[in-house]
Order: sequence, then structure tokens, then C-alpha cells
Amino acid sequence: MEHVKRYSSKRLTVNGTELLLEGPVPAERLAAMRFDEGLKAFRIPEEQQKALVEIASLPEGRIVLAREADLVLGYVTFLYPDPMERWSEAKLPDLLELGAIEVSQRIRAGGVAKALLEVSFSDDAMEDYIVITTEYYWHWDLKGTGLDVWQYRKVMEKVMGSVGMVWMATDDPEICSHPANCLMARIGKRVPPESIAAFDAMRFHNRYLF
Repeated sequence: MEHVKRYSSKRLTVNGTELLLEGPVPAERLAAMRFDEGLKAFRIPEEQQKALVEIASLPEGRIVLAREADLVLGYVTFLYPDPMERWSEAKLPDLLELGAIEVSQRIRAGGVAKALLEVSFSDDAMEDYIVITTEYYWHWDLKGTGLDVWQYRKVMEKVMGSVGMVWMATDDPEICSHPANCLMARIGKRVPPESIAAFDAMRFHNRYLF
């Protein structure tokens, strides 16, 4: 499958900070930027930058970011699902995972997460993909936001729903391990029926339970 990547951008002002939201950003440009100290949800900023550069280098990898000059303050990633997870078992070339979305505390509550997704899905090529996100409460910044798991999940559903992602049932053990966890997905307009059927088969390994 050819992974077409069309650049898009938009400007946004949050808390007096002028942001450029853009992507997909190539690996060499990402490597030349700086990452804000507030981007530490998954690992320290320097290590997270290296991880994003690696993703941007992948044929299917997409990084859309929010930056002030050369300082990255937020990002969203898209790539194939982890080979160790259920969602890779069918090896669908047209299934991408929204692997992470993170926004520095400096610019939170300013609609940056929604805007990052808006830029991401403004590329018509995204209509060729099933895009999933697996939301686990242990990845959520409950302490930093002051929200409980249900409030945070509502926020995530609203953000993801802004680009047409919807909750989908599954019997995946990790998702089923806590009622706040969830699978969300967006099926592009040009995704063939056979890919949708394969995705549905991955969602349920014990179909008699549903």
C-alpha cells in the first residue's frame, strides 16, 4: 500500500502563545526541534523526541505537532499497531493506530488536542484507513488535570469524536480489564469491506460473549 502524506497546517493562539499546528512532519525536521519539558507523559522529552523521529521515518508513520518556533508543545502519532497487540494480527495495511496524543500543560484547555486531530484528518488519504485508538486509564494524566477516570474518559471521547471516531465493543483483555478503558475507531470512506470484516474479526475472539 502506498502511504500518501499531504502536509496541512493551521495557526492557533493559546494563553498568549502563537502556535503552528502542522504535519505530517518528516523525521529530519523533528530531529532539529526541541521538546517542551511538559511532554513527559510517556518518557522524558528527549527520549520521546527520539521515538517520534523513528515513527516519522516509518513508511506509514505520521506525526502532527503543535509548536512555538522550534519548540514542540504537543503532538499526535499514527503508525501500525504494535506487533505484540491483537490489532496487528490481521496485518492490515490500511489499519493505523493513533498511538499517542500529548499536549504540554502550558497550552492545555485551549483546544489543541482537537486541533491536532483536525489537521491530521484534513488529509484526504485518511479516508483509506481504519484508524483506532486504545484508551487505557493508566495512561491518562489524572493528577495533572484533577479529573477522575470517568470525567477524563468523557473528555477523550469528545476529543476523538470531533473527527468521527466512535466507541466500539471488543473482548480484548486489556481493554476489558477496567470499565473506563475503551476502543475507538474511525473507518475511512474508501476502506474496502474485506478490511472492515477483518477488523471486526479482530475485535472479538470470544464472540459468544456478545
